[in-house]
Amino acid sequence: MARTAELFDKASCASAEERTRLLDEVILLNRCVAESIAHRYSERGISADDLRQTAYEGLVKAVHRFDPARQKDLLTFAVPTIRGELRRYFRDHGWVVRPPRGIQELQQRIRATTDQLTHDLGRDPDTDEVAAALDVSVAEYHSALATEGCFQPASLDQPFTDGGAIGDRIASDVDEQSAAEARVLLANALRQLNEREKRLIYLRFFEEQTQAEIGRQLGVTQMHVSRLLTAVNQKLRQRIENSPTACPLRIRGAGLGAAA
Repeated sequence: MARTAELFDKASCASAEERTRLLDEVILLNRCVAESIAHRYSERGISADDLRQTAYEGLVKAVHRFDPARQKDLLTFAVPTIRGELRRYFRDHGWVVRPPRGIQELQQRIRATTDQLTHDLGRDPDTDEVAAALDVSVAEYHSALATEGCFQPASLDQPFTDGGAIGDRIASDVDEQSAAEARVLLANALRQLNEREKRLIYLRFFEEQTQAEIGRQLGVTQMHVSRLLTAVNQKLRQRIENSPTACPLRIRGAGLGAAA
């Protein structure tokens, strides 16, 4: 910090060219501050290189706008400036789903007012001070901040604490939906069968009995069971295909033909 103050003192009475060189040295001396602030905004959907570049731009603006006659500490002025630059970058480039315009505008006012109060008070303002300066309620203040940082949806690979990932708990759009719709169509067709046909389907596809086992229960031969199953499957298929909402791909999801 002593070196930074010394460079600003020299720059105050230097030529334009020398002043630029001295301020560039100040920027290099404090580059780690910009990098540290940029790191706090990582893993929000913006690349680390873009974050660092934006933070550097904020540092450059802060150094060139800093007035040593008003403030002795560069960081008190630079940190809010860098934060503001990063937040503006997220506002312009980071949203996947944008919040309502009113919320975005209030967020901008909160950032500007917070930076100004930090500059005037020499410290970070509290919630009540910012809300009062904006003439909004504390609830409105918190509502605007609630969407801060919601720039990218959670990754489907994000793990749960009890194991697995978000993506593991989301059904496949094609396979699961098709199978579910096929089951609905099949249920309607099954209700139209007589009691013997329903029992035959139950024994074969729910209890998974063999044709020989079913034949013994019904008192018929295995060959007769096979013919009965073929007839029932054909009846079900015709009724499903005649349904106004039927789709051939989804009919196959029922799986009765293969199971027979």
